[in-house]
Amino acid sequence: MKDKKEKVKKTGKQKFKTFLKVLGIIVIVIAVIVAVIALLNALGNRSNKNFVKEIPAVTYENQLVPAVADDGYYSFETDRDLRVMQLTDIHIGGGILSAKKDNLAINAVSAMVTAEKPDLVVVTGDIAYPVPFQSLTFNNKTGAVIFAELMEQLGVYWAPVFGNHDTEAYSFYSREQIYNLYTSGKYPHCLMQAGPEDVSGVGNYVVNVRKPGGEITESLFMLDSHSYTDNDYFGILWKYDTFHEDQVKWYEDTVNALAEENGGTAPKSLAFFHIPIPEFKEAYDKWAENGFKDTDDVKYVCGDAGEHKTVVYASEHNYGFFDKVKELGSTQALFCGHDHLNNFALDYEGIRMAYSYSVDYLAYVGIMKYGVQRGCTMIDVKTDGSYEATLENYYQDKYAPVKAKEPVLMEQLNEDPAFVEPVVE
Repeated sequence: MKDKKEKVKKTGKQKFKTFLKVLGIIVIVIAVIVAVIALLNALGNRSNKNFVKEIPAVTYENQLVPAVADDGYYSFETDRDLRVMQLTDIHIGGGILSAKKDNLAINAVSAMVTAEKPDLVVVTGDIAYPVPFQSLTFNNKTGAVIFAELMEQLGVYWAPVFGNHDTEAYSFYSREQIYNLYTSGKYPHCLMQAGPEDVSGVGNYVVNVRKPGGEITESLFMLDSHSYTDNDYFGILWKYDTFHEDQVKWYEDTVNALAEENGGTAPKSLAFFHIPIPEFKEAYDKWAENGFKDTDDVKYVCGDAGEHKTVVYASEHNYGFFDKVKELGSTQALFCGHDHLNNFALDYEGIRMAYSYSVDYLAYVGIMKYGVQRGCTMIDVKTDGSYEATLENYYQDKYAPVKAKEPVLMEQLNEDPAFVEPVVE
């Protein structure tokens, strides 16, 4: 009986030792895989960082230099029009799987910025895209660093807002940490500000345009449209967020404060953010239901609705931002990104609602070889507070990148470059 117990005891010890050996082997294998992936990611990112260093700075005759005014916001003081470029959905993966596509995105951004020579680049979200099955990394800081170093290399002032992919739930770094990176002092051309601590989001701020002497001619509002809502933590249900009530109040208070600073009259303004507000969808649906013809409330301006199914992927929640915009009468146009194949603009109840061309080479399957949607929006902010906005496709001769443009499917550009009738499902 004693021998049997000892035999069982020895067998148990042998099984436990075997288990520990197997566990040890598994841990070693996982560690080796992680180390190899980290090494490959580092090599890919080093290559792209070296490429950034090869890109020459933009040459300006008289570059405007913004300064922080007494109201705490950056201001450009000028007696000429301010040239603003909107870029959106850059989608730098920052991993070995995305290294080639990241390089293409860097190439495209540098070409457009160099040719257009904007006074300010506004980036409406999704600079980084750390989705592991497409980039092989969870590290969202890498993409953010590459883009920030690119803008610093170009020597161009830029104002970003966050998109849903910039700081995914599974990403290594939070919005606050990426904000701290951008504003660490390492990238002095970045004009991002966090905004009030008691207001939702990171990156609710204003960049003003002033006449010599101080009068504000235009205010550029940057707003954090957040990421996901209704327990859709990973975004797989497309439950997108929008501006919260306290952000709407902040917007109202800021417009009123700028009006007081401006002698009682609110300056004209433009608003930039990532996820379209619900009224984008509302306007599009009304226009589509009318056979893609103008209605009393909706006027087609330009561009193409390339997304299928829902077409406009906005939040199901609405906290009254659009109503407040109409009530205050300051903001003339709303510029967003998010839906990579949409680049249309509609005037809805007197307010311009505009998508930009995106840069994305990574997020949508096959989008690297598709070019009708890739580019930027150029906005000339006039000295009288008005503005002009034009869509600029990347595949034009005026954009000469450091490396050659990649071959893409451009058949649609040879059809109607203004508008291809969208498909509604």
